[in-house]
Amino acid sequence: MTGALARMGWRLERVDDAGLAIRLGLIGAALAVAVALCSLLFLMAGASPGQAFFALAKGAFGTRRALAETLVNATPLIFTGLATAVAFRARIWNIGAEGQVFAGAIGAYGVQHYLPGWPAPVQIGAAMLGAMAGGALYAALAGVLKTRFRVDEVISTVMLNYIIAYVLSMLLLKGPWSEAGGFFEQTAKVDPGSVLPVILPGTSLHVGVVFALVATALLAVVIQRTPFGYDIRALGANGRALEVQGGSIARTTILVMALSGALAGMAALTEVYGVHERLKPGAIIGIGYAGIIVAILGQLNPWFVALAGLFFGALVNGATYMQIKTGVPSALIYAIEAILLLCYLAGRALSSFRLRKAARHD
Repeated sequence: MTGALARMGWRLERVDDAGLAIRLGLIGAALAVAVALCSLLFLMAGASPGQAFFALAKGAFGTRRALAETLVNATPLIFTGLATAVAFRARIWNIGAEGQVFAGAIGAYGVQHYLPGWPAPVQIGAAMLGAMAGGALYAALAGVLKTRFRVDEVISTVMLNYIIAYVLSMLLLKGPWSEAGGFFEQTAKVDPGSVLPVILPGTSLHVGVVFALVATALLAVVIQRTPFGYDIRALGANGRALEVQGGSIARTTILVMALSGALAGMAALTEVYGVHERLKPGAIIGIGYAGIIVAILGQLNPWFVALAGLFFGALVNGATYMQIKTGVPSALIYAIEAILLLCYLAGRALSSFRLRKAARHD
């Protein structure tokens, strides 16, 4: 593309001094374009854009129960968004949160289902440790492949996504964890003592949302106020400088991947033990990939990532009510997510680069 611009007498250059007002204005304009494109989608679906947006908002926040469901939907997205954000902050392109969610689910269930009848704190604590360990170990494997064997993490994490999905399928499809007499890829219901407690009576809002907020706060502190957080930021800025100052690129890479995987594993815990009360692939598929979008929209900042996760949770939750009231298919919400991401990235690019007429040399 730069070659084509050069032939036309233009060059693309980075803008480092764009003011906050300009950046916010361009991003705001890009989001306005996204709203316009979404409105066009609603019109094509035969619905009024105003009514569709209103139904979407009401379905997400209109009642106490709707708000609770939005928080439930947002919880795993916050975890996978944080998982992606911490890796991306170190310029480690972990595309494997999806597989690490699966690994976390395997780790959680693999530990907890041997503890039926034990006190609830023991079962929940064991499931948490299993989820974090499963995700962390699976992500650290990609870190080892990168640092020891120079395998690009984009390739390794994507491939590992497929491998762990087949492993889980093997365990559940007439495997050792399959439900007795069942016909679906799922386990039997987990022990009631392992289910995450509901914190808002009359709704399905469970304690997992508190875990997500605590994880957000802790990650913000780790990144900004700890030596490890400094290593994360240094690796993202200049790995060679990190080594000059006594740090280790290999060690930091593996630790960052392990932390990223542990957060992704917690997303599996909240879905398996907070919502579905059984392990089944269909319940956790797509969470990891959605976390990439959440992390990018949150600008890799833990608190902004949490807000982006809440926003996407609202979209998912409000989509059902929108379909009921307007007839717009709820599956259209995934196209809306893609439009929002693309327009946001376009706005960021416009605020970070500019076209300039190339000087002519006679």
